[in-house]
Amino acid sequence: MSEGQAVLSIPDMNTHVAGAAGAMFLVGTLAAVSGVIADYPVYGGQALRYALAAVILLAVARARGLGLVRLRQREWALLAALSLTGLVLFNVCVVEATRAAGPALPGIVLGTVPLALALVGPIFTGARPSPRVVAAGLVVATGASLATGAGSGNLPGLLWSLGALVCELCFSLLALPLLPLIGPLRLSAWTAALAVPFLLVAGLALDGRHVLRAPTAAEAGGLVYLALVVTTVAFFLWYRSLPRLGADRAGLFAGMIPVGALATAALLGIAVPSAADLAGAALVISGIALGLRSPSPRRPARQPARPPALRPARPAAAPRAASLASREGTTR
Repeated sequence: MSEGQAVLSIPDMNTHVAGAAGAMFLVGTLAAVSGVIADYPVYGGQALRYALAAVILLAVARARGLGLVRLRQREWALLAALSLTGLVLFNVCVVEATRAAGPALPGIVLGTVPLALALVGPIFTGARPSPRVVAAGLVVATGASLATGAGSGNLPGLLWSLGALVCELCFSLLALPLLPLIGPLRLSAWTAALAVPFLLVAGLALDGRHVLRAPTAAEAGGLVYLALVVTTVAFFLWYRSLPRLGADRAGLFAGMIPVGALATAALLGIAVPSAADLAGAALVISGIALGLRSPSPRRPARQPARPPALRPARPAAAPRAASLASREGTTR
């Protein structure tokens, strides 16, 4: 456990473990709807997704009595950086990596997120990486890459994929200082809202006037699913669990993304998981279990036996003059 990380009770631990696992599993389900919105302009679609999610999250925050919080200029800058890197540039990098090298390469690179967060997360908060969690991150990263599948790549695809990896780390690390100030619900809402103009600008720069169009019924359903499930629910669950588990242990659950994709594809009859897919999923689950296991307490070293203490000899009787002096007291 990282230094300064809160000790959770078993019920709290189970709640946040379920939240982090559920969040990343839901993110993995977006692969099942990606084909539905494949022909819709990418950046315009992402802008619509985050706009709808922001409206839902802000409505929920208002219903729960969560108003605006006055932030300092530095905190607003951090919030904007989180939205720009974790949401906007992440999508740009993934889209361009997929265009350059296909979906396998960015999937493999993003599969190293658990290992990267296990190393960088504690350092970001001033603690030391846990060797056990780092080993667990390596196991999860191996399983995630195995479940994603091998593929060919090229230098542009690799560079875009590495950019996506950095942005994915920012999505968690930049949120840690903000969560105590505004909480997971408002953080999810504000980052989604800030992402909308950024994505529209990116779409105008890359897609021109075709950045937006009226979606078909199927495309509208896919965008609503992305906004409601993959963004609104998944973001809130992730940001609620992240500060309690710590970035290193929470990062292990990023390995659930390909597991969610495999499970959804199998459930919808899109694809049947292969033996490599199942082996990768098993490695992911094993690595998460290893990372969450509490370290066994060290047994205290056995102390050498001490010889029995000797009783001091009774002092000889003092002379009568000394006895009288002790009764009358002594000066300091």
